[in-house]
Amino acid sequence: MAARPTWQGHLRLSLVSCPVALYTATSSGGDVRFNMLHKKTHNRIRMIPTDPELGPIDRADIVKGYEIEKDRYVVVTPEEIESVRLESTRTIDIDSFVDASEIDRLYWNDPYYMVPDGKVAVEAFSVIREAMAKAGKIALGRVVMHQRERLLAMEPRDRGLLAYTLRTFDEVRDPDAVFGDIPDVKADKNMIEIAAKIIAQQEGDFDPTGFKDHYEDALRALTK
Repeated sequence: MAARPTWQGHLRLSLVSCPVALYTATSSGGDVRFNMLHKKTHNRIRMIPTDPELGPIDRADIVKGYEIEKDRYVVVTPEEIESVRLESTRTIDIDSFVDASEIDRLYWNDPYYMVPDGKVAVEAFSVIREAMAKAGKIALGRVVMHQRERLLAMEPRDRGLLAYTLRTFDEVRDPDAVFGDIPDVKADKNMIEIAAKIIAQQEGDFDPTGFKDHYEDALRALTK
């Protein structure tokens, strides 16, 4: 496998454990990206940290601060941040199993492919995967990635597992805060029937290969 794993550790279901690796399931490598250049020299521009009073400063003079009110900060040191950083246990313990319908789509985040890490892991991995397939449910576990603890949802996919990080409750905005201002209007019955007929005429299968980002295609054509 050419790609480098994002995470490596163990997947554990009670007494059954095996080494696994996580690979990102999506890629942004095809996106057209532009660099900022000087218009005459075409040299790439460097972003120099600047203090509004002192002007350009050294990166060694930069500290981290959390804004508690306008222009007032609590400054924290690298040592203080390090003291609360989560240690990666390198083990994903499956805590529970739920129906996929119980997880609101708002909570699904980034997808990953989970595979056995090495030939020795294949047998135990297959046991866990087949048991999950038989149960027909989503497995939930926790993983520490990039110094953050994430809830992980896992399900069988082909010969491996498809894993999604899930957003936390605090990361999801209350829909009522946005939808609550929509007037409660009773739609016209005849118009609903017309719309329903249009929907029926446009039914089809989902084919992701048919979707193209026309703006990205235009940028590629432009740069070419």
